Amino acid sequence: MSPTTGEIPEGFGPILRSSPVLEALGGFMSRGEGPDLEVGLLVGPNHLNARGGLHGGVIATLLDVATGYMLVARSGGKRRVTARLTVDYRSGAKPGEWLQVYLDRAEEDGRKTLAHARLMSGERLVAEASVLFIDAAPAKD
Repeated sequence: MSPTTGEIPEGFGPILRSSPVLEALGGFMSRGEGPDLEVGLLVGPNHLNARGGLHGGVIATLLDVATGYMLVARSGGKRRVTARLTVDYRSGAKPGEWLQVYLDRAEEDGRKTLAHARLMSGERLVAEASVLFIDAAPAKD
């Protein structure tokens, strides 16, 4: 299992593909590719709520982004958009904790993919998510 406090596991670097929201939040990390892609976050001061714990919106964003990126990596680049995200919060997280997303399973049905993921701090479950993705429309010229 990965470390829980103060250190980024070996091989993790800035997330493979960023966006304005991820740039604003900062700290999203990844390593590997294809079915071995992993996504995590070292909780920093910009991820906190007013009580000093990890903000629930950051948890939801991390689960959404990580699950989507892992599906794209496992499918050879097939893009999807989030249609529904359900998060069950199980515990909090504090600054300096390393969090990692684990994609447990994904079920495809036509244009839809339902993915189930966990957010862990070491052995502790922080949150679980169910994410419904729809295949992205092809780009128009």
